[in-house]
Amino acid sequence: MSNENEISQDFKAELYDQHETDIDDVNFILSIIGQQPKKVLEACCGSGRILVPLAKAGHDVIGFDFDENMMNRIPQKAKDLKNITWQKKDAVHDDWDSGFDLVILAGNILFNIESDMNYAKAQELFIKKAAGSLVSGGHVYIGYSPFASNGRTLIRANQSCEDDGSIVWSWDGTDENGNYEKNSNTKGSFNEETKILKFKRICEQKLKNGKIIREESICEKHYATLEHLHKWLKDAGFAVEFEYENFDKKPIDEDSQYVIIYAKKI
Repeated sequence: MSNENEISQDFKAELYDQHETDIDDVNFILSIIGQQPKKVLEACCGSGRILVPLAKAGHDVIGFDFDENMMNRIPQKAKDLKNITWQKKDAVHDDWDSGFDLVILAGNILFNIESDMNYAKAQELFIKKAAGSLVSGGHVYIGYSPFASNGRTLIRANQSCEDDGSIVWSWDGTDENGNYEKNSNTKGSFNEETKILKFKRICEQKLKNGKIIREESICEKHYATLEHLHKWLKDAGFAVEFEYENFDKKPIDEDSQYVIIYAKKI
């Protein structure tokens, strides 16, 4: 930790790995791209939860992320693999590599962009950059769901609401050294006109030595509807091949709160 009064990012990365263990999307991606080796780019690859299994399956994979603490966890997972590389990049401001068969925008990354750019513009830019990274006939995989803490669906949003400070999402954990962390999000306020959700994120770490560090931040997220996604994909030169609500290929309906999109660059 660079400063004893700052939240430890190494600790946060370790807890991310403890909590983010789902492999349903990994198995789904592997099933749709087949066994023939593909050249794959994953934007915001984190600690390699998706990148490493794809490399182990024989695909040539490259990932990038701005969080070095997360990527520092990849080498141990990717030991002895020669078909995987990763690098530090700002997904909004840096250029993405090109010549790929598949670009992965998974882990709800479109709702978790960190940038000084207008949020909706940044979401659209991710899709444009994905198109620029693909060969003709290549595909983009998108896994997306805005937080549905207020009962809003993916396809449409209900009326505006205000944040009453109540906690609607939280998780906690302890690292191998006995340090404890709890993360929470408040309900948030939602503006129907701008489609902006604003909420408070609270992180508290209690270190093994008893020291407590607390950090609060205000987060703003743009609630992109399915119509937004369809328009951005079309404008970027994609044709949607399929979209589902879940990995069991359930069709999307008006109550869907998650969407999986697989689109081809035409």
